[in-house]
Amino acid sequence: MRLSELSRTSGVPAPTIKFYLREGLLSPGVRTNTNQARYGPGHLHRLRLIRALLDIGGLSLAEIGDVLAASAGSDTGLGHLPRAARQPALGTTRRDTEPRDTEDAHATDEVLALVQRQGWLVSPGDPAVEAAAEALAALLQLGRHDFAERLDTYAAAADTVAASDVGGLDRRTDPARATETLIVGNVLGERLLAALRRLALTHHLRGPVPLVGDTTPA
Repeated sequence: MRLSELSRTSGVPAPTIKFYLREGLLSPGVRTNTNQARYGPGHLHRLRLIRALLDIGGLSLAEIGDVLAASAGSDTGLGHLPRAARQPALGTTRRDTEPRDTEDAHATDEVLALVQRQGWLVSPGDPAVEAAAEALAALLQLGRHDFAERLDTYAAAADTVAASDVGGLDRRTDPARATETLIVGNVLGERLLAALRRLALTHHLRGPVPLVGDTTPA
């Protein structure tokens, strides 16, 4: 298909597609003459992936470039998949120079203890450990120690979802697609999971069990 047809099919304006081509986010088409090229299903898939990561995932174009580079890496063995599962990296707000208060240290200890209880093969230096500790520390600072008490419940739910994600990977026949699946799942899958959690929360709040202290008749 020509660029105009690619634009029409994908819903992405032609000038935007040309920008993605210039930035290397989209691979060049097959030249048919000096000023024209033809594009295939792979270009359409890549465009939809870029737009999903940008519009729904909220990634920047630079972050998307890193994601696409990781998914198209030359390492096609299984060893790269743990690295792919960390892309894009979990952002953290604490700087190395910032002091760690009591809640920070306690939260890190809680997360590491949780990892050990779950038997997860995770390095203590994994960025997700710090990200989880930061979130827990913020909750502790708000006096929400009940979240620390429910860490194992959260971990069990996370483990079920992660096991489902990994179980659906076509690692042996298509390692590149497996990498893309992990990376996209980290962005769009987390948005989906968060939305489903909110739907479930709404359901349980409207259920027959009243909130603590709620005297309003059902």
